[in-house]
Amino acid sequence: MAIRPGRPGKGAKRMEGLASIALLPGGSVSGHFIQLPHSICYGIHGSELCCERECSRGEDYRLIKLSIIDFASKKERVAVVECRGHDAARFQSIGHAHGWEEDVIGMIEQKQGKQRISISFECETLKADNAAQEHLRKYMPNLVGVDAVVNIGRMSISGINFDVDSASTGEEITA
Repeated sequence: MAIRPGRPGKGAKRMEGLASIALLPGGSVSGHFIQLPHSICYGIHGSELCCERECSRGEDYRLIKLSIIDFASKKERVAVVECRGHDAARFQSIGHAHGWEEDVIGMIEQKQGKQRISISFECETLKADNAAQEHLRKYMPNLVGVDAVVNIGRMSISGINFDVDSASTGEEITA
């Protein structure tokens, strides 16, 4: 079943920049997205969705429920993205939801026809072991000591709008 891209909503932004994402044990992610050229920092948190995957996607494929947090307004928007790669991750918006449980398909398709958040990230620099711990010490001190791998790379986010209240629009999970 194909997922069509949604319409850009009024006030939705397209942001380009750099992301620093720690891949944590157990499939969670945590990090920052710096929108360029304005150097606006957003938080990134995500957790792997536990579900059966379609075997044709490969062992490195998984879905992540990813939260983008606007520190200035203290608002967050959530998207479900597909993640490929083990230590060097790539995130992208989901093109289709074949092979997943009904609740996951329901989350992804919930916004069919409404504004969608589109996310793209590809690791360009991988930090592990001491380099990862040094990066965490400098940029994510609450994660120091966690056996994490850090991915740094270009990220783009479009269709996101922190100006509207998610409760009034019903916006929660988009893909």
